[in-house]
Amino acid sequence: MTVPDAPSFPPLTEADRATLLGWSAEPTGPLRTRSRIVLACADGLANAAVAKRLKVSPATVAKWRERYVRRGLEGLSDAPRPGRPRSAVREEAERSVAAALEAARSGGPAPSTRSLSEALGLSQSTVARIWQQQERESPGRQARDGEARGRQARTPTRQAAPGLLPRQLLSDHVYALLRGWIVSGELLPGQRLVESEIARRLGTSQAPAREALKRLAHEGLVNSLPHRGTFVAQVSEKQAQEVRDIRVMFEEYAARHATGRLEPEALRLLTDDVDAMRRAAESGDIGDFRDADMSFHRNVCAACGNSALIRLWRTIEPSMWGLRVLGNPLYRGDWRAMAEHHAELLSALRSGEPEETAALFAAHAAGEASRYRRELSTPGTPFEP
Repeated sequence: MTVPDAPSFPPLTEADRATLLGWSAEPTGPLRTRSRIVLACADGLANAAVAKRLKVSPATVAKWRERYVRRGLEGLSDAPRPGRPRSAVREEAERSVAAALEAARSGGPAPSTRSLSEALGLSQSTVARIWQQQERESPGRQARDGEARGRQARTPTRQAAPGLLPRQLLSDHVYALLRGWIVSGELLPGQRLVESEIARRLGTSQAPAREALKRLAHEGLVNSLPHRGTFVAQVSEKQAQEVRDIRVMFEEYAARHATGRLEPEALRLLTDDVDAMRRAAESGDIGDFRDADMSFHRNVCAACGNSALIRLWRTIEPSMWGLRVLGNPLYRGDWRAMAEHHAELLSALRSGEPEETAALFAAHAAGEASRYRRELSTPGTPFEP
């Protein structure tokens, strides 16, 4: 089977039912919709029927059904983000986006994510993610979309303002479910993923499934093979360790010879890589983080002044990517902390002692291997940055 069957829904305890009924009676808030989904599932309704009743997408129903089955009431709350707690700026952004959405539904002008990001002092991608989350939790969404499509059929098409977020990115729902199944081991390495079957199981068209699979391929979690299909990526522990051993040697050498000798252009490139990692970590884009991570270590090799080393690095780079030797997409720690660790590596290159910096880079590369071994031996166990 390509996609796991929906877990059987357990009977509600009296305490859980009372709590869910209380949450469902709240005037607003994400728990209101989530609790109503769970109550409807407990009544024996299928995902499609719950989605139709509550005017949400089937993927949203599948997500919260699964979260409740796995973790109970705790699973309906937003998981705490690793690293620093939500800031007052983030909370203010959520309030501002909520107000903008409500104003737009009432017929008022809808601001762009660009204008909101400038006003709040946050990145545009962060504002976009907040907007998407609040739209996904909004009851009555499908009804509004249906009315909008009806209006479009009767009126000329109007181009959206630049930077305005689309009404919904359903592929985000499909991506989150598939990624969760891969990380948890429910979808096994080598298992084939078929767009049409994913779409049928989740109650969507094939387009969201296709976009989700492209995103997972960019992260290195699935492989798309011409004329064969898309499969959950398989990683050979022995091959990965062999490539990691070479990486440790390369990085130790490069750091030793680059420390204190960075040219202005090399420093600019490495600084840009760290900034790109920070942005990707903040927006949750693991594919972009891996791109910036690989670029950082490639630029360190280029900065050491040995032209043969950068040629050798580029030779093994595809193996490092495919075997997750660098920037493991299954990493469960704080990606923002990982970005800051690279900032520390850059600081050591600028002004540290060559031998100490070489040891720091070697430990960094060896730490990736350590996390990989723990991941294979105990699937699902969180590992450290």
